[in-house]
Amino acid sequence: MGLALLFGIFALGLIAGMPVAFALGLATVAGFVYEGLPLFIGFQRILSGISVFSLLAIPFFIFAGDLMMQGGIAGRLVRLAASAVGRVRGGLGVVNVTSSMLFGGISGSAVADTSALGAILMPVMKEKGYDADYAVNVTVTSSVAGVVIPPSHNMILFAVAAGGGVSVSQLFLAGVVPGILMCLCLGVVAWWIAVKRGYPSEEFPGWYALLISFAVAIPGLLTAVIIVGGVLSGVMTVTESGAFGAIWALLVTIFVYRELTWEGFKAAVINSVRTTALVMMLVATASAFAYLLALYRVPDNLATFVTSLSTNPLVILLLLNLTLLVLGMIMDMAALILICTPIFLPVVVGIDMDPVQFGVIMMMNLGLGLCTPPVGACLFVGCVVGGIRIEEAVKTIWPFYLAILFALLLVTYVPAISMTLPNLLK
Repeated sequence: MGLALLFGIFALGLIAGMPVAFALGLATVAGFVYEGLPLFIGFQRILSGISVFSLLAIPFFIFAGDLMMQGGIAGRLVRLAASAVGRVRGGLGVVNVTSSMLFGGISGSAVADTSALGAILMPVMKEKGYDADYAVNVTVTSSVAGVVIPPSHNMILFAVAAGGGVSVSQLFLAGVVPGILMCLCLGVVAWWIAVKRGYPSEEFPGWYALLISFAVAIPGLLTAVIIVGGVLSGVMTVTESGAFGAIWALLVTIFVYRELTWEGFKAAVINSVRTTALVMMLVATASAFAYLLALYRVPDNLATFVTSLSTNPLVILLLLNLTLLVLGMIMDMAALILICTPIFLPVVVGIDMDPVQFGVIMMMNLGLGLCTPPVGACLFVGCVVGGIRIEEAVKTIWPFYLAILFALLLVTYVPAISMTLPNLLK
């Protein structure tokens, strides 16, 4: 009865349009009252949930991404991608995917990727004769690279939700190859649709222009090198590397590219504070919510239920993927990471899957949820920037969904794709 009350109030809050953090908090308070538990235990769980040192990296990652969006780094990465791959049929579609791989791998945010690159590329694509739905679909689905390719603040949330037993640096390494694989699959689909629709290719500017574009983009690319390299080398913690990455992005946008205005800086600060506050509220309330889930033995009961359906690891992984895909369509990604990780992690550990591999699988599943209705944030942003209705985009987006699903299945059933780099660099 208590568990039904917990999930029932949470579901009613979501249906009523309440922010996820508030719905979690309200459901948690109701659960504590129903069980007769002192409310100060809930406050202790809230405080312990956000009193984690590695969470300090999240505002730095977010701030660095906002600075890059405001200070011209995104535009230079687009020019680099255009010089490198724009000459293929439907070149701007492939450029879009490549730009997402570069920018998402620095900003770590799918929504920032969609808004920044969408504002740059969508008008150009439509001007060159590309259909609006194609421009939106490519931009939205390729933005998932931001949550898979390091640095990703969502991976930090996963490490925290896993109870501290998962290394953030191992997660970063594990996301590199799957992220690139996913972008390659999306690039092939973008090219195939471009050929079918007869979209034009761009003229190759020459090797000299490509080298110039690369040289100009180097200061921006070094942001990712500082953040990821600092963590992997052991020279800096995740939090320290995030702080240095934000400082570097600030210096590059002010003194190298000289495009960060005072208004742009204020916008980056405001956006970062707003996003960080939302993430921390989710972490806080989800920690108390997870306490009640553990009290009701939800992780143990779910593990027992899944294994009762099948003892075949392949089937269990398929069921987990389907569950995460459905949940990703109806809930916020950060909240799902914090709620689902302690529930599903014992299941995958029970079938001898490395938690690091499961972290990448979860990022890909929930990243796809950002592109699907009814609550896909990237889909909403992409449609607004592209000036089309969501229904128009969804009608033709399915080949891109299939590309991400294909990459997801490979990562799920071929552990070497995600685990080779972490195992080599332990």
